[in-house]
Amino acid sequence: MKVAVTGATGLIGSRLVARLLERGDEVTVLTRDPDRARGRLGQVGTTAWSPTHAPAPADALAGRDAVVHLAGENVAQRWTREARERIRASRELGTSDLVAGIRAADPRPGVLVSASGVGYYGARGDERIDETAPPGHDFLAEVVVAWEREAEAATQAGARVVRVRTGVVLDRSGGALAKMLPPFRAGIGGPVAGGRQYMPWIHLDDLVGVYLAALDHAEWSGPLNASAPEPVTNREFSKALGRALHRPAVMPVPALALRMLYGGMAEIVTTGQRAVPRRLSELGHRFRHTDLDEALATALR
Repeated sequence: MKVAVTGATGLIGSRLVARLLERGDEVTVLTRDPDRARGRLGQVGTTAWSPTHAPAPADALAGRDAVVHLAGENVAQRWTREARERIRASRELGTSDLVAGIRAADPRPGVLVSASGVGYYGARGDERIDETAPPGHDFLAEVVVAWEREAEAATQAGARVVRVRTGVVLDRSGGALAKMLPPFRAGIGGPVAGGRQYMPWIHLDDLVGVYLAALDHAEWSGPLNASAPEPVTNREFSKALGRALHRPAVMPVPALALRMLYGGMAEIVTTGQRAVPRRLSELGHRFRHTDLDEALATALR
């Protein structure tokens, strides 16, 4: 398979590219920094592209079987007005520019697998949420709705579109887990904002497996909750991480402290979604890591 990938040097993208190359696929990377991408990813084709500045280059997409879209501004930062604008533009306009490139390509890619997030659902308490649930109304939910709308527009160009709504990704080298490790290793980790909010989690290897299956299986389309079958509360997750690190996990982190530090971004960790992967279950997809203790042990190795 010939696959074009955006956001290929990030946590998910670099692991996905490695798996694609291992199985013999041909990979082209659309990136702001081709030299850095080649240095990090190895034997890939590279094309310079800055999302939100111009449509994706059609010649880099022509003849590709599929496109995986992972590029987007990091959400885990203080949400100043400028940061909110970057977060929204990178997903809404960036995806629109990618789809413009897909439309202009000849021949066009037949598949678009686009990253998304469980933030689509907003804060939902302990309600079990599958892919049929309506979107939320907070900032992040509105961003994800716009992001998915622009990705879905690729269907008008004849593409099969899969939207991967991702939970908390477990890998020690990046993402949320990497940010949690220093305080927990120091013995000062613990539940956040009472710890009752749910955390839909997924091991990085399982997430990459979802992307590969979405590329390979023609019956996969629409939104998919990419999270392990059983989400846990923040308190349960904190206890499991403490066990994995052989450290106490009893130091509570007040919501107010997070809001003072991160502003509006704190809502990501002080609220949550009890998202479950109903569509993946219906499609017969199997996870390798369904037990949180085992998943953390593996991720930390």
